[in-house]
Amino acid sequence: MKSAYKLMAYVLCTMYVIIRVLIVAENHCKVTTEKADCSHLELYTIPSDLPSNITTLDLSHNRLKTLPVANLSRYDKLEHLDVGYNTLHVLETTLCQLLPLLKILNLQHNEFTKIPEKAFLNCMGLEELQLNSNGIKEINGNPFRNLQSLQRLDVSHNKMTTTVLGDQQQLSNLTELLYSHNMIKELKKEDFMFLWKNSVRKLDLSANPVKEIQADCFQQMTSLHTLTMANMTLGPKLTEDLCSQLAGTQISVLLLPNSQLTRIHNATFKGLDSTNLTSLDVSKNTLSQIDNDSFIYLHHLRSLNLEENQISHLNSRAFNGLSNLTYLNLKKFFSSSNNPKIDDLSFQWLQNLQYLNMEQNKKIDLSENTFTGLISLMTLSLGGCLFQTIANKTFSSLSNSSLISLNLTKTEVTKLESGAFYGLKHLEVLDLGLNQIDQYLNGEEFGGLHSIKQIYLSYNKHLTLSSSSFCNIPTLEKLNLRKTALTFKSPSNSPFNCLSNLTYLDLSNNNIANIEEDFFSGLNNLRILSLQHNNLARLWKRANPGGPVLFLKGLCKLEILDFLSNGFDEIPAEAFKGLSNLNFLNLGENNVYILPPSLFEDQGSLIELDLHKNLITSVDENIFKKVFSNLKILNLGNNPFDCTCESIAWFANWLNKTNTSVPDQDSQYICNTPSNYHGVLVEKFDNSPCKDNAPFKALFVLSFTITSSLVVLVLLLHFQGWRIKFYWNVLESKILGFKEIDPGNKNFVYDAYIIHANKDMSWINRYLLPLEEDKNCNFKFCYEERDFVAGLSHLELIVDSIKKSRKVIFVITQHFLNDQWCRRFKIQQAVQQVIEQSRDSIILLFLEDIPDYKLNHSIHLRRGMFKSRCILEWPAQKERIHAFQQKLKIALGSSNVVN
Repeated sequence: MKSAYKLMAYVLCTMYVIIRVLIVAENHCKVTTEKADCSHLELYTIPSDLPSNITTLDLSHNRLKTLPVANLSRYDKLEHLDVGYNTLHVLETTLCQLLPLLKILNLQHNEFTKIPEKAFLNCMGLEELQLNSNGIKEINGNPFRNLQSLQRLDVSHNKMTTTVLGDQQQLSNLTELLYSHNMIKELKKEDFMFLWKNSVRKLDLSANPVKEIQADCFQQMTSLHTLTMANMTLGPKLTEDLCSQLAGTQISVLLLPNSQLTRIHNATFKGLDSTNLTSLDVSKNTLSQIDNDSFIYLHHLRSLNLEENQISHLNSRAFNGLSNLTYLNLKKFFSSSNNPKIDDLSFQWLQNLQYLNMEQNKKIDLSENTFTGLISLMTLSLGGCLFQTIANKTFSSLSNSSLISLNLTKTEVTKLESGAFYGLKHLEVLDLGLNQIDQYLNGEEFGGLHSIKQIYLSYNKHLTLSSSSFCNIPTLEKLNLRKTALTFKSPSNSPFNCLSNLTYLDLSNNNIANIEEDFFSGLNNLRILSLQHNNLARLWKRANPGGPVLFLKGLCKLEILDFLSNGFDEIPAEAFKGLSNLNFLNLGENNVYILPPSLFEDQGSLIELDLHKNLITSVDENIFKKVFSNLKILNLGNNPFDCTCESIAWFANWLNKTNTSVPDQDSQYICNTPSNYHGVLVEKFDNSPCKDNAPFKALFVLSFTITSSLVVLVLLLHFQGWRIKFYWNVLESKILGFKEIDPGNKNFVYDAYIIHANKDMSWINRYLLPLEEDKNCNFKFCYEERDFVAGLSHLELIVDSIKKSRKVIFVITQHFLNDQWCRRFKIQQAVQQVIEQSRDSIILLFLEDIPDYKLNHSIHLRRGMFKSRCILEWPAQKERIHAFQQKLKIALGSSNVVN
C-alpha cells in the first residue's frame, strides 16, 4: 500500500513538473521598443534570446534564486533592471561593471537580509535603488559610498532599528530617502551623519515606533523640504519636539496624519517659527481641541489639512496667524457625537483663503457671521452636512466674498427659501444635487445670482417648474434636472424661454410624456440635450392627435442629443430636420424598427450614432449611406437583423471595409432571420448571390410592369370593351357622319333590304324598323311584309328590291339557317348581286351565338369574308342595346366600295 502511494506521489510530481515546464515554454517575454517584460513567467533563469539593445528589463515575480552576471552581459545597454519579487540573496559585485548604463535597480521583495559592502562597488551611475521588503536588519560598513549619482534610496519595510547607512559621508546627490515601516525607535544626532548637509530633500519615517527625538538629529539635513511621519504614536509631546528639531532646516511640507496628535496647543508648532513651512497635514489624529493662537508661528502656511478629527468647539482665534492660508480641509473635522459649535468670526483671519472643504460634518449650525472675513474665498464645499432648509440668512456672511463655487450635495435640503442665495453675486456654480427638495420653483429662490453659469439640481424629490422658474438667472449655461420627478405647472409655457445662454440641459429620468412643439424654442445656444429614460414615444406617433410633435425644432446649434430608452417605435421623417451641427445622437434601447428614408438628411456632421437594442432588421443604404460617411463611432448592436440581400447585404459589406469604430462588432451584430443565418455574425453574411442577381433587378421590374399592364388591359377589354367601342363609334359618327354615298351609284331606293326568317319578324318590328323613325338617320328599309305589292311575282320583287337597296341585312338565327326559302334563293340572289357589282353591302346581324362552322355549312358563308364593322351581335344585356344600334347605324352608313 505504501509503495502504491509513493508511486502515485511520484507520478503526480512528475506531471506537475512537466506542466510547469510546458507553461514556462509557452510563455514568452513581451518585447516592445527597447523594453522586455518577462514578469510573472515563473522563470528560473534569465532569458538569453532577447534583443541586445533593450534598455529596460522586467524580471519581477519569477523564481530567480541567483542573478548570473554572465547572462546579463549581452544586455549592456540596460538602464532599468527590475528583479523584484524573486528569491535573490546574493548580488555579484560585477553587475554594474557589465551594465555601465544602469540607472534604476529594483531589488524589492527578495532575501537580501544583509548588504555586502562591495555589492554596489561599481554602480557609480545608479540613480534609483529599491531595497524595500528584504528583511534587512542593519547596514554594515559603507555599501553605498560609491553611489554618488544616487537620487532615490528605498529601504522601507525592513527590520532596521536605526537610520544609519554608513560611518562616513556619502550619497552626495541623494534627494529622497525612505525608511517607512522599519523598527526605528530613536532619532539620534549621529544617525544621519553619513549624509551630506545639502542633499536629502524628502524623508519618510512613517510607521516606525519612534519614542525619542534627540536634539540636532536633523542638523545634517539643512535642505530637508518634505518630512513624512504618518501612522506613528507621536502625540503632542513628540510632535512639539519634532517641530523644535526642524528649526534651521528648509522644511516646507510636514505630513503628520494619524500620529495620535489629540490636541494642538499654542506651543505645538512653536519650533517652526523660523521655517518657511507652506503645507501641514495633521489629518486622522482624533484632535479634540485646538487652542487659540495655535498657528501663529506658521506665517507662510498656505495649505492646512485637518480632515477626520473630533473637534467639538472651534474657537474664534483658532486660525489666528494663518493670513496666507489658501487651502483648508475641514472634512469630517467636527465631532459627530455632539452638536459642534463654531464661534462667530472664526474664519476672519483667513483673508486669503480660496478653498474651504467642510464636507461630511453632519451637524453644524451656520450663523450670520460664521464665514465673515473670507473675502477671497472662491470654493466652498459643504456636501454631506445637514441643513434641511436654505434660508436667506444661511449664507449671508458670504455676501462680501468672491465665492464662485458652492457645493451643497447630500445636505438633506428639502426647501429653498426666497432669496436663499441673495448676495452671492459672483457665484458661478451651485450644486444642490442628491437632496430632498420638494417644491414649486417660482424663480425667487435664485434671486441675486447675477453671474451664475451652472446649477445642479439632479436627484431631488420633486420639482415643479413654471415659466418664471429661471427668469432671474438669464446667465445660466448649464442646468441639471435629472431624476427630479419633474412636472410643469403649465405644459404650454416653457420654463426655459428665459435661458437664451443655456448650452447644456439634462432632463433625463423624469418620465416626461407631454411637451409642446415650442418647449425648447428659446434655447438658441443649446448644444447638449439629455432626455434619456423618459416617456416621449407618443409625441412622435402618426396617430397622435394633431400629428407628431416636432419639439426639437429651432435647436440649430445642438451637438449632442440623448434619447436613450424613451419607448420610441416611430420617428417622424422631419424629427431631426435643421439639426445640422449634431455630432452625437443616441437612440439606443427603444423600439424603433422602421426609419424614414430622409431621417438623417441634415446630419452630415454626425460623428457618433447609437441605435443599439432596437428592433431594426434592415440597414438600408438609402437611409444610412450619407450619415455613415463621416461617422467615427457606430453602435447598432443587439438588433434582430434580417440577413437577406435586400436588408443587410450593403451593411455587411460596409462593416468589412469601414474604418469607423464599431464596438462589439464580433459579438452583438448577429443575424436573427432567416433560419439558415440565425446566430451568424452580420459581417460573415455572404453577399455574392446578391451581386449575381443585381443586373436582373431592372429587367424583372420592367417585365413585371409589362405583364401586369397586359393583364389589366385584357380584363378591361373583356369587361368594358363594348363601352369603349361604343364611345369610339359615337365619336367617329359625329366627325364623319352616318352615311357615305357611293360615288358610283346614287339611284338606291332603300338603305337596306332585310332578309329574315318568318319567326324573327317580331324582333324586326320591335328593334329594327323603329330606326326609320330616327330623325337623325332617315333610314328606309325594304321589308317584304310591308313593301311588296300584291299580285306581282314574288321572285321578281325580291331581285328588284335587292338591286334598289344599298345594303342587305341578314338577320341570322337558328330559324334563319333552317329556312329553305332564305337559304336557296334570297341569300344566293344577294351574294350574286354583290359579286356582279363589286359591292361590299352585306351586313350580318347575329341574334344568337352561331358557330362559324354552322354558318358555313348552312349558307356557305364565313365571318372572315366580311369586314368587322359589318358583323354585329345582339347583346345579352339591355344596357348595351343602344351601343348595338349605334354600330348598326355606322354599318348602314359605311361605303360599299371594295378596298
